[in-house]
Amino acid sequence: MSGTDAFLTRLRAFAQGSVAAAAPRWSLGDAPDPALYREAADIGLLGTTVPATHGGQAHDFATLVAACQTLAAVDFGFAMSLVNTHNVGLRLCLSAGDALRDRYLPQILKGEISACTALTEPGAGTDFAAITTQAVETETGWRLNGGKRWIINGRHAGAAMVFAQCKSMGDASGIAGFFVDLSLPGARRFAIESGFSQSSMGTGGFELTDVEVGAECLLLPPGTAFKAILTEINAARTYVAAMCDAMLGAAIDEAAAYGAQRMSFGQTLDQHPSWRQPLGAAQADLAASTALTAQAVARITEGADAQLTAAQAKITAVETAQRHLPALLHAMGAAGLEPERCFTRHLAAAQIAGLTDGATSILRDRVARLTQARNVKDRR
Repeated sequence: MSGTDAFLTRLRAFAQGSVAAAAPRWSLGDAPDPALYREAADIGLLGTTVPATHGGQAHDFATLVAACQTLAAVDFGFAMSLVNTHNVGLRLCLSAGDALRDRYLPQILKGEISACTALTEPGAGTDFAAITTQAVETETGWRLNGGKRWIINGRHAGAAMVFAQCKSMGDASGIAGFFVDLSLPGARRFAIESGFSQSSMGTGGFELTDVEVGAECLLLPPGTAFKAILTEINAARTYVAAMCDAMLGAAIDEAAAYGAQRMSFGQTLDQHPSWRQPLGAAQADLAASTALTAQAVARITEGADAQLTAAQAKITAVETAQRHLPALLHAMGAAGLEPERCFTRHLAAAQIAGLTDGATSILRDRVARLTQARNVKDRR
């Protein structure tokens, strides 16, 4: 068995064991036990693509996507929480000096602290250039002021990649990325709740009031941060698409198993053509979505331009899940509402997925622009 296969095998056992046992409680508002983060760390999940020289697993992007799918089939929020911590660890490897990296990366890889990437603000989401959190250079580093909202892991993160404006508001070239220890004076975290449970995702935010960080904490200087985040968001859109595919696949499997044993009018449900119809429709659309997601994964793994494919994959996967999960719930009947079933968790998660890493309506506009630009280029 290869190292990748062994890694994914251990991860499947973790997802189907510890995570599956706890997930029903998360949908009712309980928070994940910190021991689960350490268990994920022991498998190596928090260092999936981190170089081996820095204590990581050195797997490729496709393996990271497979790991996200495995976890999201059980609970999307927990998968998003872990991959976001992973991403900050990887950024430390790519951009931080030795001292900063060696101080925080081991804590991340061991699951001792969670981490988040903080872009969204009360008045800025998909319109990244509109952020108002400010960074002012000082004699010893930088002073940060501002607030972030709807941040994955925001309620409990020990560290964050914070994007802030160093020039005038609206100037994309002035945005920079800072590594911020959220235990510093002036940093205040808080939870955000909604009608859908946000506990496994750790959704929250924080306020930064005159938070002082050293010069070494500037990981993405002005002029580089905006481009970096636009590149990284293609990867995020792709693994979110894969996670939506995984949620729908899990719901199909669960409904099919239920239909094979539940009796109705002297037959199992799956012997009734009308009952099988929504499963068949979901399976066909899932196959198309999975194929598009695979194209995006391949382009990112190869280092090719994935802007268009990643956006298309996310739109397709999100809307496919949003369309078919309610129909599968109805095929299950009232049994589908039980917390032990995946349906209510995945229904909520599919709606949340449509808002993460670019809302679907905004992504549609982006796909139109990219497609038009490509068509113009092809005609030349």
